[in-house]
This record gives sequence, structure tokens and C-alpha cells, in this order.
Amino acid sequence: MSVHVVSVIGSSPGVGKSTLCRAVAEWLAGTGASVDHFEEADILTRAAFRPVAEEFAGGEAAVRPETLIECTRAYVDEMVAQGTDYAVTDALVPFIPSLVAWGHQERTLSRVMGELVRALEPAAQVTVVYVHDDPTRALRRAVQREGETWADWYVRKLAASPGTRTVHDLPSAAAHLHAEADLTLRLLARTPWQVLTVNVGTRTAQETFACVRDHLTK
Repeated sequence: MSVHVVSVIGSSPGVGKSTLCRAVAEWLAGTGASVDHFEEADILTRAAFRPVAEEFAGGEAAVRPETLIECTRAYVDEMVAQGTDYAVTDALVPFIPSLVAWGHQERTLSRVMGELVRALEPAAQVTVVYVHDDPTRALRRAVQREGETWADWYVRKLAASPGTRTVHDLPSAAAHLHAEADLTLRLLARTPWQVLTVNVGTRTAQETFACVRDHLTK
């Protein structure tokens, strides 16, 4: 049996993506399955993604799409070779927020998505869990959790990137995230992957997890 890739991505900071990813990984491991939990920060430390870390270390402000594709292929091949049942990844495939921030347009993103589909072909199944909420509400929640200094950092981060230079405050960040969500859903709809969109709204973290668990056990 080949690996089942479960990629958990979010429409905005504050939607509970990492909390959900961790809960899914722990639940699957508790069933006796072998699970690789790829946390968001692991992209700079995992061997398969060393070229990504090297491009950043070389002073580049962006990573070439081809590098992301080849590293994803190497990671999936590694999981298949190890006989891993589930690869549960946090903010990995399909890299849309990063690619948009680096200035890539939809035509390029569509090509990258096609290449990622091919890179993931060794996997038995790919499920993308898209955790979605109204960006204004999600950002407000993120600020409550992280503080005003985080809000300033987040706005500066977006404003400094070629594809998100129109962002200058939290309302413009929310507008950008809304447009990015539409783009993400449009691109995901063109893939053969199973896509589960979870609108968190007023759901608790436990309710969000239960929704994803029920989907994965069908």
C-alpha cells in the first residue's frame, strides 16, 4: 500500500490549521497507522526539502517553483519507500500563498499545480483539507492570540513581497486573503485530489477535527 497524503492548508492565519493538522496526525497514529507529521517549520529542516533551505540560505527572497516541485516529489518518494501509511502535512502542498507572495500569476500557478499532481502520483491518495473562515474574523482571532506585534509583522511581511505589495494594514490583508481563497479553490478544483473544504465559522477545534475525521474514515 502506498502513502495517503493529507495536506492541511488554511485560508488565513487564525483558522486553526496547525491545531487541526496535529490532531489529525495524532488520531491516525492512535489507530496504529504509521504517520509522518510534517509541521510547517519542517520545510527548512527535512532532507527532501534541503534545496528549499539552500535557496533561502543563499539570500534568495523566493524559491523557484521547480524546486518546490522536485522537493515534493522527493518527499513523496521517501514516504513510499519507507512504507508510511499517512503523510500529514501542515501548509505544504500546493504552496499557493507563497507562490502568490512571490509574484506568480494564475497561469504559472496552474502549471505548477499540474506538475505537483504528477509529483504526487506515487501516493495512493491525496486529500487536501482546506480550512476556511472569513479573513477579517480569522485575522482578528490571530491578533488576539499572537498580539499586536504579530499583526505589524504580518502586514510588513506581506507588504514586502512582490505579489502582495498592496497590503498596508489588516483590512487590505483581509482583502488579499479573500481573493487568494477564491484562487485556491479554483485551482484545487482542477486537480484529481480529494478536496475537503471545512468552513470553521463558529466551530470549535474539536468540531472541526470531527468533521475531518469523519471524512477520512468514509
